[in-house]
Amino acid sequence: MTDSPSPYTDLERPPLSQAALNRALVRPGGLWTSVVVTERTGSTNADLAQLAREGAREGAVLIAELQVAGRGRLGRTWTAPPRSGLTFSMLLRPPVPAARQGWVTLLVALAAASAVRRVADVEVRLKWPNDLLVGERKLAGVLAERAEGAVVVGMGLNVSVRAEELPVPTATSLTLEKAGGVDRDPLMRAVLREVESHYREWVAAGGDADSSGLRAAYLAASATVGRQVRVELPGERVLRGTATGVDTAGHLVVRTADGAEQTLSVGDVVHVRPAE
Repeated sequence: MTDSPSPYTDLERPPLSQAALNRALVRPGGLWTSVVVTERTGSTNADLAQLAREGAREGAVLIAELQVAGRGRLGRTWTAPPRSGLTFSMLLRPPVPAARQGWVTLLVALAAASAVRRVADVEVRLKWPNDLLVGERKLAGVLAERAEGAVVVGMGLNVSVRAEELPVPTATSLTLEKAGGVDRDPLMRAVLREVESHYREWVAAGGDADSSGLRAAYLAASATVGRQVRVELPGERVLRGTATGVDTAGHLVVRTADGAEQTLSVGDVVHVRPAE
């Protein structure tokens, strides 16, 4: 006997099928080499980082129906009720120069936004460096971490999260946005297929975001570039200006009032938000 609730208790949130996802996504010559669905874990990123240290192949995907110690940028927590979203991580080993690997986070965010638009019919924009927005509300976040020469990229995407379950008032979900599709299985397949397509093109171009078309596509979907922004930096410093672009390394370019341009990496920034 077990005290664990049945995954079928909430009929609006059926469990994912590991077998069905593997049949759909794992194929000879494809990027994805295994898809594991676990009922509960602390952090899918931490689990895959450990597998990376043990020499796991590129293309491993770990999906958690419930993640109890999920992390966002800067150690922020990311929580959601069981089976209310897509919480997963991917193990990648991009054979591109280290200086270009900062694009991985942006690539995954772009791919996920494309998949959500197609499957759920919701207009999603990208907030640099790692958020998917509907309007000004956060639908998903992406976190990339290095692990023994690999890059582990995690995502938390709110699917059926209800208003009273939102982790913060500025979040949203596909259900709250009245999406055309909230079945997690086709969403998961679409996201991973989009990631594979974008990743293949980027790797084939040696990580060049321009020749692969990645930078142009990202800028077209950006909710940050072209806006007045307030950037919180470490040490309680604040930078105000206009976000003018994303450079070839994936860094945000901000022009201040005196015309000077500042280039910011993910590690330089605490928060980017629209200027008041």
